[in-house]
Amino acid sequence: MVFFSGLIAGLGLIVAIGAQNAFVLRQGLADRHVGLVVALCVVSDAVLISAGVFGLGAALAGMPRLSVWLTLAGIVCLVAYGLQALRRAIGGGGLLADEGCGGASAIRVASTTLALTWLNPHVYIDTVMLLGTLGQAHPAARPAFAAGAITASLLFFGVLGYGARAAAPWLARPRTWCVLDGLIALVMFGFALRLAATL
Repeated sequence: MVFFSGLIAGLGLIVAIGAQNAFVLRQGLADRHVGLVVALCVVSDAVLISAGVFGLGAALAGMPRLSVWLTLAGIVCLVAYGLQALRRAIGGGGLLADEGCGGASAIRVASTTLALTWLNPHVYIDTVMLLGTLGQAHPAARPAFAAGAITASLLFFGVLGYGARAAAPWLARPRTWCVLDGLIALVMFGFALRLAATL
């Protein structure tokens, strides 16, 4: 039962359009380094979820200065990714024209994945603080709760990365990507404004 509580909580927090998820989707559609990207996202989530559920969430809650710096870093990251998406939307080149996706080396893809994960304050808020707080409600079954939340991450990123191939015939059209990139840019800028409002 606690496992499913962790699973549902994890899915509820992770299923949202964001810079990291958009990047995983683009890699899945390009069919490049999908396993590497999914693995890095899941392992990162596993580390952060475990840290939150087993006590770090409460510790970070008492460090407001660190929270401010994480928020500033997140704003910069979100604005930069939003500008990249806006440039792609205006350029109309489609998915494979994105130099940060299709033709990038494994090292570049890995570094981008890690940056979009570890420099995103929403990741810390969702995995460390929120899931950490929820996990504290099950002191005797925290491992089961953490396992459920980590399973949610595995399922979501696996479906997002590998499931994108099934949508490739529709999403490979340049016009479709112009619209999608435009929406991604708006969402990124919206998240950046929301974060800025919390400072």
